[in-house]
Amino acid sequence: MQNLLSTWSALEMRRKIIVLGATLAMFLAILGLARMAGTARMDLLYAGLEPGTAGEIVAALEQRGVAHEVRGDSIWVDSAQRDGLRMALAAEGLPAAGGAGYELLDSLSGFGTTSQMFDAAYWRAKEGELARTILAVPEVKAARVHISQAPDSPFRRDEKPTASVTVTTSGGSLSEAQADALRHLVASAVAGMRPGDVQVIDAVGGLIAGPEAGAGAQDRAEEIRRNVQRLLEARVGAGKAVVEVSLELITDSEQITERKFDPQGRVPISSETSERSESATQPGGDVTVASNLPEGDAGPGGDGKSQSSETTERVNYEVSETQRELLRGPGGIRRMTVAVLVDGQTVTGQDGASGWQPRSEEELAVLRELVASAVGLDEARGDVLVLKSLEFQSVAALGTEAQSSLLPAFGPVNPMAVIQIAALALVALILGLFVIRPVLKSGRAAALPPPGEMLALPGAGQGALTGEIDDGFQLPDLPAVDFGGLDGQPPEDPATRLRRLIEERQAESLEILRGWLEPEEERA
Repeated sequence: MQNLLSTWSALEMRRKIIVLGATLAMFLAILGLARMAGTARMDLLYAGLEPGTAGEIVAALEQRGVAHEVRGDSIWVDSAQRDGLRMALAAEGLPAAGGAGYELLDSLSGFGTTSQMFDAAYWRAKEGELARTILAVPEVKAARVHISQAPDSPFRRDEKPTASVTVTTSGGSLSEAQADALRHLVASAVAGMRPGDVQVIDAVGGLIAGPEAGAGAQDRAEEIRRNVQRLLEARVGAGKAVVEVSLELITDSEQITERKFDPQGRVPISSETSERSESATQPGGDVTVASNLPEGDAGPGGDGKSQSSETTERVNYEVSETQRELLRGPGGIRRMTVAVLVDGQTVTGQDGASGWQPRSEEELAVLRELVASAVGLDEARGDVLVLKSLEFQSVAALGTEAQSSLLPAFGPVNPMAVIQIAALALVALILGLFVIRPVLKSGRAAALPPPGEMLALPGAGQGALTGEIDDGFQLPDLPAVDFGGLDGQPPEDPATRLRRLIEERQAESLEILRGWLEPEEERA
């Protein structure tokens, strides 16, 4: 402490001000970093909630006295309390997922509840349960389900239930595979419903067509492009072929009924034959009353006889008939366009110089046949295939390569805490090396007298060192110098201290020793 006070007393006013300013700056820096470290770090609790649901969450947090921040449609809380709050709010049914479910049926009593009221509550509960199941998908942010069910009636037997699902995703649009899964989910939950009776609507992409409407033009074109790309790269090499496919699909449905009759193709299907015979006897001579009587006067040889027969045959023929019904749904390819760009070859000339040249026409013809076979090219419907060999231009890489960080190897690290510790260490190092150390060093050097003055004793005659002490000698007023240990270390050994002083001031030490060793008469 005495050493510190002596050093502080020997400092100039300017150096004292520097030390005080540096100490104050370091204190303020440490105080600021401590306040930053003590401030709670906020993490996201919920985001993208509906206004009503977000209001319920905020009310629940205020009721618990939890500090929170509302930033747009996001709610932020202390990171240490985030997981616990999510579990506690989930136990209370917050945030409400897809509305009420089967708990709606619990409030229905047997008295005053008609069949229509029960049916309405049942379908509402069914829609809520389906919406909750859909919200379990991580990509889905909001979902609504509507089921259309006709009332039971013996006169309406052919009516089937239908449904529609509206989905809002957290990013992008819903894929066709996910939409197909939602159709099967809803159809399996409602009796008598088929997946084709469910329509899925994305808030971003709009209506998502079902599998019966055929795959989307973009997906089918991408599949064809990948097949052709893989085929060409097997020959020309990776990155030396670019394929683009454009499809024009049929979006309307068509039903054709066709009947053809072939008059030459008669076929007997039935045959009917009928035979008829008649015989009659007529009397001869004049016709009188007596001849008409059974026992008349007519003679036996005067009668005449007649006989006739008739045969009829009827054959029924069936004319050959062909009937065909053709139903064409949407999704067929109306027209396809394929463009293929192939890089050339690098050849080495006779002089050793390398150059580029396009591929030969024979090779391009073979490649064109392969591509036409792979895509199913049909020129009759207007399909077009263009295959060219042109030189590829190298594209410069944009940006810098992303390097993996070393922090994950050491476990989860809070970046803000690392920044605070690094800033504190930097401030302490700068103040210690460039402010405190130079000031203390210069103050200690100013407090000590020059080496000559420390060893030049008065009364020695012209300032020469004799090694004798005259009578009446008084020690000069020198500042007390403590050669004790610094920084809490034990004090230095006297012999070691003397050895160090002799090494630092060799000339003065030699003069003192010479004065002690020379005889007194020689010195006189």
